[in-house]
Amino acid sequence: MDRRNFLRAIALTGAAITTMKEADAMSILTQSFETSHAAAKYDLVAVMGGEPEAMFRKAIAEMGGMKNFISKGDKVCVKPNIGWDQPVEMAANTNPKLIAEIIKQCFDAGASEVTVFDHTCDDWRKSYSNSGIEEAAKKAGAKVVPAHQESYYKTVSIPKGKNLKSAKIHQAIVDSDKWINVPILKNHGGAQLTISMKNYMGIVWDRGFFHANDLQQCIADVCTYAKRPVLNVVDAYRLMKTSGPRGKSLSDVVLSKGLFISQDIVAADTAAANFFNQAREMPIEKVSHITKAQELGLGTMDLDKLNIKRVRI
Repeated sequence: MDRRNFLRAIALTGAAITTMKEADAMSILTQSFETSHAAAKYDLVAVMGGEPEAMFRKAIAEMGGMKNFISKGDKVCVKPNIGWDQPVEMAANTNPKLIAEIIKQCFDAGASEVTVFDHTCDDWRKSYSNSGIEEAAKKAGAKVVPAHQESYYKTVSIPKGKNLKSAKIHQAIVDSDKWINVPILKNHGGAQLTISMKNYMGIVWDRGFFHANDLQQCIADVCTYAKRPVLNVVDAYRLMKTSGPRGKSLSDVVLSKGLFISQDIVAADTAAANFFNQAREMPIEKVSHITKAQELGLGTMDLDKLNIKRVRI
């Protein structure tokens, strides 16, 4: 199967899992995916069919292991989406099992500390608790810090931004040696999709400026901030296809069992957007911050030029 058709196949399989019999789903999986054997580093790895932690273990192994990205003594920030006071089944927040596994792997790679936070939209205490992320992160050994006060943020320059020239970034990012961006893939009323780039809005204080000054351009602009994530890990285990970003009912959610990982934030979001498009039509042209980020030199949307690994569990 060529790269162009792979993401369509993975997405069609994911969207179908909620309605197909298990045997039929496994038949399609067998036809659509190649099994991983050798560990190697790729531009992008896409994994399908497993639990969140198992998919990440496969993905990071294909990328050469966490030690390729985290060094001994590093202070690491893991940034999930914890924006909403919703349970994991609603797919409004990043899956806590995925966050716990990433934290574990950071410590195994030699990280001296791991910090987790998000600038939530709902009450931060309820969002941290009811998402399941606070408990999972603490059990894995991470520090979970708040982000609801302006004093937690530091003004930084965004010299390459077109509309956004500076921003207040959370101190946990500013003070980290490395950070890992872990969004959930879902529908968003304003930005059309929440993926890796949109997840940056959880590291800034003044999100009102984004909405008042071309949201799509500001999302691309903030991603030019000098301290970029060493990994973008897109959680597509459950996919909120409509009523995002908070969701209204379980009917909004598809059990898609996917994960994408890349250092190229544009490639990661392009692949994830193609995946989403199979559950609900969402032309990538509408998610214009992806194109704008490519124009700013942040990565490529041309997946055919990349070395991509496909993994079936």
